[in-house]
Parts: sequence; C-alpha cells; structure tokens
Amino acid sequence: MKFLDLAKVYIRSGGGGGGAVSFRREKFIEYGGPDGGDGGRGGDVWAEAVDGLNTLIDFRYQQHFFAKNGQPGMGRQRTGKDGDDILLRVPAGTEILEEDQETVIADLAQVGDRVLLAKGGNGGFGNLHFKTSTNQAPRRANAGLPGIERTIWLRLKLIADVGLLGLPNAGKSTFLAATSNARPKIADYPFTTLVPNLGVVGVDGAEFVVADIPGLIEGAHEGRGLGDTFLGHVERCAVLLHLVDGTAEDVVADYETIIGELDAYGGGLAEKPRITVLNKIDALTEEDIAEKRAALEAASGGKVMTMSGVARTGLVDVLRVLRSRIDADRLRMRDGREETGQWRP
Repeated sequence: MKFLDLAKVYIRSGGGGGGAVSFRREKFIEYGGPDGGDGGRGGDVWAEAVDGLNTLIDFRYQQHFFAKNGQPGMGRQRTGKDGDDILLRVPAGTEILEEDQETVIADLAQVGDRVLLAKGGNGGFGNLHFKTSTNQAPRRANAGLPGIERTIWLRLKLIADVGLLGLPNAGKSTFLAATSNARPKIADYPFTTLVPNLGVVGVDGAEFVVADIPGLIEGAHEGRGLGDTFLGHVERCAVLLHLVDGTAEDVVADYETIIGELDAYGGGLAEKPRITVLNKIDALTEEDIAEKRAALEAASGGKVMTMSGVARTGLVDVLRVLRSRIDADRLRMRDGREETGQWRP
C-alpha cells in the first residue's frame, strides 16, 4: 500500500427539497384544503477516524464527496425523503484544514472522533404550512436551502509514542528492525527510507509505538533532500530519539544540523523531551567512543547514550529509558507476558 499523508478533498452537503403546492381533491369533499408536504433535508458530510487505516491513499483516487439532496414534498401531506449522509473515513491522527492549509477545522486524534464538515440544507415548507384562518388556500411553498460546498485538506500525523530523528544513514531503520517486527528497507546509501515506518516495540512488559521518518539534511526546512514534510509525524510523540552516526567525522556538526532543522520547523519539536544516542559503536574503538560521547554531551548539555543497532548492543538500555519517558496512559501492558531478564523484540 502506498503512503499518502496529504490530500485535497472537495465536499458538498445535500440541498433541501422544495415544499409542495397541493390541494386535497376527493369526491364529495368540496373544500379539501391544502395538503402539500415539506421537502426533505439534504444529507450531511461527516469525517470520522476509524481503525485499520494508516494512510490517506484512498483520497488520491476519489477527491469529490457529494451528499444526496432531499426529495421535494408531495401531496397528501407527504414529506420528502431526507438525503443520505456521506462519511469520510480517515486514519486516527488526521487533521482537517481549510483551503488555506493553515486553519484547523478539526483534529481527529483518536479512533471514533467524528466531526460535521458540511450540514445539509433544510427542506422547504409546503403550502400546508402556510394555512391560516384568513388564508385557507395558500398557493405558496418554500424552496429548500442549498447545501454547503467547500474545499478542505486532510493532513495525517501518525500516532506514535517515540519519534526517530537523525541524518540519512544514522541507523534509524536498523534500530526499528532490531527492536520490532517492522521490516523497513535498509541499505548503505542515503534516503533509503522514503516514507515513515511504524513499529511496535516491547520492553519490561510494556509496548509502545516507534515512528521512523526519512532522514533530514541541512536545509531541509528549505526543501532540500526530502524536506521536513515528514516531521509532522513526530509532533504527537511523547519523546524523540536522536540517533547520531558514530562513524561520522564530526558528530557534533551532525547533531547540530538536526537541532537546527527542528528549530526552523517550529511546532514545539525542539522543546520536546529528547534522548541522544551515539549509534554504530561496534565500528569504533573505546577511545573513539569516549571522545565522541564527551563531545556530544558538551554540545547537547545532557547525557548521551551509546548503542549499536547491528550488534544489538545497548538496545535494552535505550528502550528502558524511552519507556520511562512515556506517560503511563500511552503504554500498553502485556497480559501475562512479563519480560524476565532477557530482552526480545
């Protein structure tokens, strides 16, 4: 399945049916009077977050969603049928924006969240509605109200607990593959990851979701590389895991490149809890590890952990620190599957 996290959609609610002008005509009833019914109401347009979806690819093949119009009223005091509503099913974590792509209409963060996007028009009154003591044979009826037509944008922000950050080839996909059942593409060239990947990671009897997004490079906020388009997928994360390639010549420059892109992106990402890890230590000597770790700690002003995704060194310690930074209500406990001493993906 292809990944799509931004879609433009055209919606229109149904128009109300017109009221009827009708009079009762029966044998031996001289003055039947008006009996025109009201028009039916137009259908609404709703959006709902449903389970089982993690992409907006369906909206690439259908962009127009028009609800049904209400039926006109009829004689014998019959009201027209209401138009059928239409429902846009979106993944949890979808933001609905106005056409300007800035004004947020709704944020469907949880499964079951539902919002009315366009209300259907009311049906018009039939001539029965206008009957009075002084006007017992009205010959007027109202037309139904038109529906609402608008253009909206759907923007998906994946629901994850941990977001992976780093330059291309920092080892993010390797970390995800080593700690979960996810199978992202792994290769020795930059930008192997082209779309975000999700994996469920378990440690010490608890599970949480990790999001691996394509790597950032300097100038990503200006559109270089893959840009910062996918940074929105880590906005909802409780903690960020910043992986720094230990085999790089200048690990401090690599670290500051990512921090600079977070600052340029905004949205509070730079202020989120962040864990910095020196990765690929299996390719370094003890002296190199100590030197580069000290340099990173001086640059970040905090503790730096060490890890190797390929050799699976230090993975458990990193996962336990991540678990401690995630709120208890986000964690999913494993029933009867408590971890003993050894970690398993």
